[in-house]
Amino acid sequence: MQSINCRRRARPKISRAGRTCVWATLLVALAALSARSAETARGAAETARGATQPNVIIVWTDDQGYGDLSCHGNPVLKTPNLDKLHAQSVRFTDFHVAPMCTPSRGQLMSGRDAAANGATAVCQGRSMIREGVPTVAESFRTAGYRTGHFGKWHLGDSYPYRPQDRGFDETVHHAAWGITSLADYWGNDYFDDTYRHNGTLQKYEGYCNDVWFREAMAWMKQRADNKEQFFCYLATNVPHAPLNVEAKYSEPYHRKFDGKDVPAGFYGMIANFDENLGKLEEFLRASGLRENTLLIFMTDNGSANGQAVAIHNAGMRGTKTTLWEGGHRVPCFVRWPAGQLGEPRDIDQLTQIQDLLPTLTDLCGLQKPEAAVWDGTSLAGLLRGTRDSLPDRKLVVQYGADLQKWRACVMWKKWRLIDGKDLYDLETDLHQYKNVADQHPEVVKAMSDHYEEWFAAVEPLFNETRYIHLGSERQNPIMMYSSDWQGGYADNRGGLSAGSATGKWPVVVEQSGTYEVKLRRWPPEAQTPLGGKAELKDSQANFGQARPIAKARLKVGGFDRTIDCPPGSTVASFTVPLQAGKTTVETFFLDEKGEVLCSAFYTQVELADQ
Repeated sequence: MQSINCRRRARPKISRAGRTCVWATLLVALAALSARSAETARGAAETARGATQPNVIIVWTDDQGYGDLSCHGNPVLKTPNLDKLHAQSVRFTDFHVAPMCTPSRGQLMSGRDAAANGATAVCQGRSMIREGVPTVAESFRTAGYRTGHFGKWHLGDSYPYRPQDRGFDETVHHAAWGITSLADYWGNDYFDDTYRHNGTLQKYEGYCNDVWFREAMAWMKQRADNKEQFFCYLATNVPHAPLNVEAKYSEPYHRKFDGKDVPAGFYGMIANFDENLGKLEEFLRASGLRENTLLIFMTDNGSANGQAVAIHNAGMRGTKTTLWEGGHRVPCFVRWPAGQLGEPRDIDQLTQIQDLLPTLTDLCGLQKPEAAVWDGTSLAGLLRGTRDSLPDRKLVVQYGADLQKWRACVMWKKWRLIDGKDLYDLETDLHQYKNVADQHPEVVKAMSDHYEEWFAAVEPLFNETRYIHLGSERQNPIMMYSSDWQGGYADNRGGLSAGSATGKWPVVVEQSGTYEVKLRRWPPEAQTPLGGKAELKDSQANFGQARPIAKARLKVGGFDRTIDCPPGSTVASFTVPLQAGKTTVETFFLDEKGEVLCSAFYTQVELADQ
């Protein structure tokens, strides 16, 4: 061991006046240093907010898989503008999301695994990110960006889970999973529909996807005119079912390929998206925004269309909702011309959507919120070429309305462990034909050990309840939808038609007072009797099953009352005194004998008197 000489040296004596002078000099120097440091910090902040800090656009499609692009080898589908973006981008070729839309969206927003942020499923009270989890929009807004959202949200439709509650200044969107979902405006059909603009219903002309791009570009132009930097989240609902699109897009695909039916509607919707992507590119060039705009394209899960998968799935097995590679590996293109990202290229590192929030934080000079916990890793070094690989990592893909142990895929390098027992080596078996678990027990053990640790960490977070808030100034009155209740599956028109599901909403009453509670089977705009059938635009027959609803019951707090529902009534109304605090709202529609038929799919609550 190297010795260290600790012998003291003699120090010269300094008088008291001299010591005072030294201290004064030191304090002046420290003050000057502090001032210079503050000035440097201010200068760095100003630089970060200046030309080097990019605008950001995240644009993604709904239910389009890795193989549903011509640049990924699809032999039928034509996506010329996606192909150009592919050629101009850094491309992550082993990039993973969840096999379903809400979990993917929650992971993007929070940088956390779905089971940790709480948004693990499309309904049944599992489509909302937990309160207190910071979002990417909040980070950008804190940094001085203007934030806009256009298209799909699917992370909650009641306060405090709406996009405007989670960091967005501007939002134009449909409700729940898509147009024609149970929570969506009644009668919407993709054309000339009514959407939610900052919480207010507003009618828009045109095809839905055209509306999202048109409104997004108008908003971005306004930001550019005002010299404001922006974060734009352009989340389209195409090509999600129902497959409604103008004939000029679908007509070229009304044919067969190699003896297989071509999914004309599905491909036609992607063709419309591709055209709009081209319009976005023209807008960025014409407005001078292109060079310093960081544009990310990706999709939210594997392909949902069986016919499309039969034609081309990029060699992978599986579709949306499956744990096979085709269920959760998706395209991810990153382009930033002024960002010094190097030449367009493929990066084959194991990456995930949870990586994007830390990556954007690094690339855009944002501050990580104090409350933030991220499961992702920054990819900035890979993008800038300052590193060739990421540290060794194991990732977990798991989603669902409940957290069943080992209903998951664990990923490590090119290994995939599914359900804790089936091991695949993608280096030699991309399609996952052969289970090689018996040949590599040490790999199975390492991946299983990681999953056990992961599960133990996320299970308590998964079990935390998400509460809708009543009596808030942010949304009063408030509508609660069956897609967000805890109970039976009821987020689409099939569930509404059957009229048999039941559920309840955990709530926080923000203010004590008198509340008006209105129970409906049908949305208010349908103006349909509780037990009747609803009318749909352009429908040849009335929609839904008639139900013999004769009574309505409401349970909330200490209140429990049943009232009669006269024939022809469209709503059952209650006046309820509520105390501030947590409780549960339970609703029931009953027949003449008092038998439960269903719950109120639409329950409106308004603080009427404090």
